Amino acid sequence: MKRLFALLFASLLALFAFATTAQAVSPHFVRADANLSGANLVVDFKEAGLGTNQLISYTATADATATYVCVNRGGGNPSASNKTTVSGPVSASGTFSSGKNGQVTASLTLTPPGPGSFSCPPGQSLEIAQVSYTNVAITDTTNGITEPIPGTFDTGCLLPNVRGAC
Repeated sequence: MKRLFALLFASLLALFAFATTAQAVSPHFVRADANLSGANLVVDFKEAGLGTNQLISYTATADATATYVCVNRGGGNPSASNKTTVSGPVSASGTFSSGKNGQVTASLTLTPPGPGSFSCPPGQSLEIAQVSYTNVAITDTTNGITEPIPGTFDTGCLLPNVRGAC
């Protein structure tokens, strides 16, 4: 009888221990948003239910369109051919610890796509005139959870004092 009681007690203890562990780990995004910082897009997020002191990897993604222009010494964009618009996916990744509370609060910064092979003639500088980000999302790649961030994030004209830039 004592042996049966000990076996039953040990089984219940093991079941309770596993059930508590399973309930404590339930990853989910508490919030995710994005804000422009110059030509960059900063994706801020908070995820909870991660378990204590876990390393969690994240990737922020978006589709971006950027316009680059050549600016002469007089502060103007001298011709329409001295502009280019590039589009493509952009991303930023990072790994963060969930700490003792099982949460991660962090930011990742997306940068615009580069100008590709576009270049300016001597005496002119390459400048970014405008950027737009769409289809923004943050993904917990460790747990396979994605949170979309709705909206279009558009800088408007970044060179308002440059004639012909925007």
